[in-house]
Amino acid sequence: MWLSPRSQVPMFKPHPGPGPEPIGFLLVPQFSMMAFSAAVEPLRVANRLAGRPLFDWRAWSMDGQPVKASNGWPIPVEGALSAVSDIPTLIVCSSFEPEAHTSKAMLAALRRLARRGTEIGALDTGASILAAAGLLSGGRVTMHWEAAPGFAEAYPDIEISEALFEVSAKHFTCAGGTAALDLMLDMIARKHGQSLAVAVSEQFIHDRLRDRHDRQRMSLPKRLGIGNGKLIRVVAAMEANLETPLDARSLASLSGVSARQLERLFRSQLKDSPANYYLRLRLERARQLLRQTDMSVMEVAMACGYSSASCLSRSYRAHFAVTPREDRSESWERGPLERGHPVRS
Repeated sequence: MWLSPRSQVPMFKPHPGPGPEPIGFLLVPQFSMMAFSAAVEPLRVANRLAGRPLFDWRAWSMDGQPVKASNGWPIPVEGALSAVSDIPTLIVCSSFEPEAHTSKAMLAALRRLARRGTEIGALDTGASILAAAGLLSGGRVTMHWEAAPGFAEAYPDIEISEALFEVSAKHFTCAGGTAALDLMLDMIARKHGQSLAVAVSEQFIHDRLRDRHDRQRMSLPKRLGIGNGKLIRVVAAMEANLETPLDARSLASLSGVSARQLERLFRSQLKDSPANYYLRLRLERARQLLRQTDMSVMEVAMACGYSSASCLSRSYRAHFAVTPREDRSESWERGPLERGHPVRS
């Protein structure tokens, strides 16, 4: 039986008990295989390099049956989470549409384990499940950048960061993908020393221990393939002001050029007008919220700078050739790859 620590101590303290330290993973349907693998493999390599078993990892599901990852592969599990009474650490692994796979039984099980002293964390959108369970009070959280806008709308009182991972006294969260490797390297360093974490990192051709504050996304110049500082400032302002869009004069003022000069900059560098580029950013955010949350069309419209649901619908249809409701309905009937989600595995 796994025995969990009872005292309230900061996360990632050295394991007090004899034998390897148990790490549990709750696999939620459509979980990210990339994030799960990136979390498990460092534990395996740490055991090998240490010459003794430091960690013992096991996977669980809600019904005890294998769980399909977002790439369609079914992963066998140890059993049902309801049968587990004590786990020192449990990491919730999810990705696409966590709310579609969240049940009252799951939330109750997570609360029960938290009360018994289990340290609970999450990869990718697992933070949404912890928030629904009421387990994210105190401390900042992070998740995959694509899911962050919907989470911020659903849980405005929870501080969300753009960090690769966040560790507080009560919980830990991670952006998913390769950031799961950085989270586990941080865990290994705190529990067994920096030198072991560095050695594990080198085994994965990972050239450094990334700090949690490292960016999830590429910098704007790299992402857009441009180096014009004036244009970068304007695009950054656009991305930061989708709910209350800035007018053309304000954008030109930020760039330090006239509105006409800014128009020429956009057309020469981005092959688009400032107005149309800004519109596409707002509509892409609307599509994310429609597909990843249960917000009403009116709520999505307000979050993306539209005065009404009808205004959003007209603009949405002109851009995507479907209405917001049609797009949401069709997206739930398709798998994540068919739905047009980025491939996070």
